[in-house]
Amino acid sequence: MDELIGRLVSNVGVDKVVAEKAVGIILQFLVREGPADQVKALLGKLPNSDETIATAPADTGGMGLFGGGVIATGTRMMGLGLSMGQVQSITRETINFAREKAGEDAVGQIVGAIPGLSQFI
Repeated sequence: MDELIGRLVSNVGVDKVVAEKAVGIILQFLVREGPADQVKALLGKLPNSDETIATAPADTGGMGLFGGGVIATGTRMMGLGLSMGQVQSITRETINFAREKAGEDAVGQIVGAIPGLSQFI
């Protein structure tokens, strides 16, 4: 994940710690919302993904008014001090990194299975 975190620091202009937490939130979201077998295979191709997930703030699922899914994940990331533009940039960079490591088909199936995600990236 060091490669991805480095890209986020350079391309999005965020702090390394914030980048790590944001990627962890995205990976938590994929684990929770995506097709289990496909997400597990993807995580196997992303170095240190388990550690990155562990660095993210705990997902309490208590978003209440904000609902769940993509909106709640974006809200969690904005809770790190990110703007909506930064949230979108980090999400796009993370998905592009996943495509590089696991292939377009694998990532496309996961994105396609999660309502609203394709419109966000």
